[in-house]
Amino acid sequence: MQALQAYQDVAITTQNNGRIIVLLYDGAIKFLKLAVKAINDGDMETKGLYINKATAIIDELNTVLDMEAGEDIAANLRRLYIFMNQHLFLANIEKSPQRINEVITLLDELNQGWKAIA
Repeated sequence: MQALQAYQDVAITTQNNGRIIVLLYDGAIKFLKLAVKAINDGDMETKGLYINKATAIIDELNTVLDMEAGEDIAANLRRLYIFMNQHLFLANIEKSPQRINEVITLLDELNQGWKAIA
């Protein structure tokens, strides 16, 4: 098991930045789909866990934005990430698959753009 973890650590550290961003988007989307499934299954504890994991990824994406180099694009991404986390906060309270799916759609659109250039 330690060998697998070492391989995964090396695989992540050797990826280019664009590929890492794609992996982060993939992870957030995966967790949000699992949150929707948890809501549909009536498992609110698991729903909250998965929303929190996705929110942590979005927070990380927001934190690493280079506001100087990225200028308007970085500022727009920051606003979008803040909107997503606010939307997920409400989705968690309201138990709203619709709100989660709206964030999934936004993440997927951004992810497709990154996949095209990564």
